[in-house]
Amino acid sequence: MNLPNKLTISRLVMAPIFFVVFHLPLWFGDRLTLLSVVLLVVVYALSELSDLFDGIIARRCNLVTDLGKVMDPFADTLSRLTYFVCFMSVNIMPAWAFVIIMWREFSIVFLRMVMMGKGKAVAANIWGKSKAVLYAVAGLAGIVYVASERLLSDSIWKIWAEPILLVIFGLAVIASIASFLTYVSAIFKDGGMDHLTR
Repeated sequence: MNLPNKLTISRLVMAPIFFVVFHLPLWFGDRLTLLSVVLLVVVYALSELSDLFDGIIARRCNLVTDLGKVMDPFADTLSRLTYFVCFMSVNIMPAWAFVIIMWREFSIVFLRMVMMGKGKAVAANIWGKSKAVLYAVAGLAGIVYVASERLLSDSIWKIWAEPILLVIFGLAVIASIASFLTYVSAIFKDGGMDHLTR
C-alpha cells in the first residue's frame, strides 16, 4: 500500500478517535477537559493535514490508485460527519445544517458508486473545493468554540461567537448544496445517467 493510501487510512482511524476524545469530559468528568481539548486540536490537525498531503503526494508522485479514488472521499465524509455529529450532540451545530450535509454526503456516495460502475468520473469543481474548505473551517470553528466553552469561566464571548459560528455552518450548507447540484448537473450533461437499467 502506497503512502497516500496510508494517509487516507489514518484519517479513517482518526474519526472514531476524535469522537471518543470529544466526549471524554462528558463521560469521565471535567478533570479530562484540558486533555480532551489538546487532543481534539491534535487529531483535527493531523486529519486535515493527511487530507491535504495524500492528494498532493498521489498526484506529484503518480501514486493515484483506484483504491485511493474510492477511499479518499469516503475518509473525508467520515471525518467531517464525525466532527459535525459531535457538534450537534452538544447543541453547537443546528440539526438542520447537519441533516442537509449528511443527506448531501450520502447522496454523493451513491452517485459516485453509480458513476464508477459505468467507468466514469466527474471532475472536481470550484463549489466542491469551496465545500471542502468550508467543512474544514466549520470543523475548526466548532473546536475553538468547544475549547472556549470548556476552558473559559465566563460566557460573554458567546454573544458574538454564536452568530459567527452559525454563519460558518450556514455557508458550509450552501456550499454543500451548490456542489451537489453542480455535480448532478455535470453527470446529466455527461450522459452519466443514460441507459441505466432498473
